[in-house]
Amino acid sequence: MRAPRLAACCGLWSDPLPQKEKGDKLMAFEDLKAEIALLLNQMENQPEDRHELYLQVREKLNEMRAFGMPVPEDLVRLEEELEAEFTAEKKSADS
Repeated sequence: MRAPRLAACCGLWSDPLPQKEKGDKLMAFEDLKAEIALLLNQMENQPEDRHELYLQVREKLNEMRAFGMPVPEDLVRLEEELEAEFTAEKKSADS
């Protein structure tokens, strides 16, 4: 018998999702609730602007560096480009 699928796999941190007695399949309503919760979670984590995006990318890269993981070059480039853009904006605002 398979272990019950945890709700955390669907973006929720709670008890395992209820299962039907026969067929070991999740109820359609529970699947729908899990999908909605996942979509809401993704919407909440979307950056509002370029500064927020920069902070999220920087935070993730710093976590990866702290754990000795390889960092993706494209994200490093994005971080550098955003940082240069913000530095240029600050210099033009200060002048």
